[in-house]
Amino acid sequence: MSYVSEFAVAPAKEAIRHFRQRLSVETDCADVHAAMRNKDVDFVLLHVVGSAEMFAAQHIPGALHLPHRQITTERMAQWPQETLFVVYCAGPHCNGADQAALKLALLGRPVKVMIGGMTGWQVEGFEFAGTPQHAEIAR
Repeated sequence: MSYVSEFAVAPAKEAIRHFRQRLSVETDCADVHAAMRNKDVDFVLLHVVGSAEMFAAQHIPGALHLPHRQITTERMAQWPQETLFVVYCAGPHCNGADQAALKLALLGRPVKVMIGGMTGWQVEGFEFAGTPQHAEIAR
């Protein structure tokens, strides 16, 4: 018996429930990119970590810089309550997106984490936005 088959496979109903739940709180770089390419952006993309200089140097096009520590009721009041937020951070080694998602959920805001973050975006081969004068900061 392999490590793969050591534990019994979940029944279909349980697997469906599990994967629907994951997709309700996660999206990925390819889906975000496709929405942007098709001009079908029905969410606000938030870059939730780093300094303003790091954001200026490199970020996902269309993202707004809002570090998770700055997510408050007052700050979020500029968007309607039903606005979907997609949050991302540096990548799988960073939990800033999870922290932002939790804060948004605690405020009653719809939220999904873009899994992979900037690392995933780069691996997919998608372009970043940024300014050359800030490029050294991103390295």
